[in-house]
Amino acid sequence: MKSLKYIVYKEEKYYVSQCLNVDVSSFGNTLQEAIDNLNEALQLYFDDKKASQTFLNINETMIGETYINV
Repeated sequence: MKSLKYIVYKEEKYYVSQCLNVDVSSFGNTLQEAIDNLNEALQLYFDDKKASQTFLNINETMIGETYINV
């Protein structure tokens, strides 16, 4: 069993869920649907045994916001 970290954010009318350990994301109409869809996508991703080679172990997570002039 792997411990996976993810974030969820709203993009227009959808919730987007993105795993931080591997490059996998999904979306849904609700927060829970986005999380459930991410879990399903991660299960499929890890069906490939080579996928574990790209796994980034994350011990602690924080989220922040910054601003830049562009």
